[in-house]
Amino acid sequence: MSDEQLVLACQCGDKTAWEELYTKYKPAVLSVARRFFLSGGETEDLVQEGMFGLYSAVTGFNSDNGSFHAFAGKCIRNRILDAVKKNNGAKHSALNNFLPITEVGADWISRNNPEEEIIGREEKHEILQTMSKVLSSLEFKAIIMYTDGMTMTEISSALGKNPKSIDNAINRAKNKLQKLLTE
Repeated sequence: MSDEQLVLACQCGDKTAWEELYTKYKPAVLSVARRFFLSGGETEDLVQEGMFGLYSAVTGFNSDNGSFHAFAGKCIRNRILDAVKKNNGAKHSALNNFLPITEVGADWISRNNPEEEIIGREEKHEILQTMSKVLSSLEFKAIIMYTDGMTMTEISSALGKNPKSIDNAINRAKNKLQKLLTE
């Protein structure tokens, strides 16, 4: 069955269809949840929020919305971002205390050797730490979110800045990092 057919079955009360969608989308929810840090919380809290987002997508979907996959992705991401924003309090300071964790290199994604995984995490931590020292707070947040795949509009909304400021911050960050790499 297609996702849209499973959603229709779920909306009619089919619990088996819900279990199938849950199983199918759980890796996507985990992937989004792992990109964020929730101050005072754990990744599992964000996974739970993402699952609420999936449930909202199932109950709120209609075929006029386009594909369920895209709709569910937005609902999951938005629910997780809302949880982070709510956790941080002030309306425009949603991103002050969390950091999307992006994969800097494909070699960090899957390692069979635990020692290599630990070394990879340490290298990643060192890269992020160096970036945070070289870049301003705005530049750091903007470039991390940009590499995470967020659009300029999403970044400007999340940081409470206009899109031109975000574009300038990303360009400054790119220039500083390029300069750092060539030294």
